[in-house]
Amino acid sequence: MDKQQIQACGDELYQAMVNRTAVRPLTERFSDITVEDAYNISLRILERRIESGEKVIGKKIGLTSKAVQNMLKVGQPDFGYLTDKMAYSQGEEVQISGRLMQPKAEGEIAFILKKDLLGPGLTAADVLAATDCVLPCFEVVDSRIENWEIKIQDTVADNASCGVFLLGDRAVNPRKVDLATCGMVVEKNGSIISTGAGAAALGSPVTCVTWLANTLGQFGIPLKAGEVILSGSLVPLEPVQAGDFMSVSIGGIGSASVRFI
Repeated sequence: MDKQQIQACGDELYQAMVNRTAVRPLTERFSDITVEDAYNISLRILERRIESGEKVIGKKIGLTSKAVQNMLKVGQPDFGYLTDKMAYSQGEEVQISGRLMQPKAEGEIAFILKKDLLGPGLTAADVLAATDCVLPCFEVVDSRIENWEIKIQDTVADNASCGVFLLGDRAVNPRKVDLATCGMVVEKNGSIISTGAGAAALGSPVTCVTWLANTLGQFGIPLKAGEVILSGSLVPLEPVQAGDFMSVSIGGIGSASVRFI
């Protein structure tokens, strides 16, 4: 793809987000689109969001489970950017109408950094040393692509299909919990719908954050102190609609809950 096409696709996806009108998959319209093109499209969307007054407050990691990687025929995760407009705190209701189109919620572990991380060459120990705390969270993914008919290039271009996220209110020292074996239970409207463990995300959420820091470090992009890093889902995606209430409980970390309106 040339620069004009990349900018046009970024603008189209940004307007799709603003207007809540899904678009046809980019991979159906641009047979030559690469993952690199897709990341450049996502940067154009981010540029538009910043121009509108949003601030980058972190990053998210997606495609951390082998099942999803196999479905999209990729061998590694992807990533997107988090802005202040996407953030919710425990106790806040998440509005779907006028904001989201095809939302699906997933339980994750969020990392809050206290030091910058700049790869490559970083280890899991480096990530733990740079992490202030971890919290339970929900990421609510959303797709600006019609009917979630996505290939890897589509979701990467669409900021890794990020919608909004909600952080729990209990922060835990990451060195005092086994992030690989901690169990997760997700409930929806009072019924358990899924369970998982930290190992579901590349073996450990710490591995995911290490991958992100090293991947971005190749381009001179750090993970910054104070940023929120969403480390990837430990359970299957769950479609949500107005009226739903969900909670997530993570062993040794705590819980978070969210009501959708």
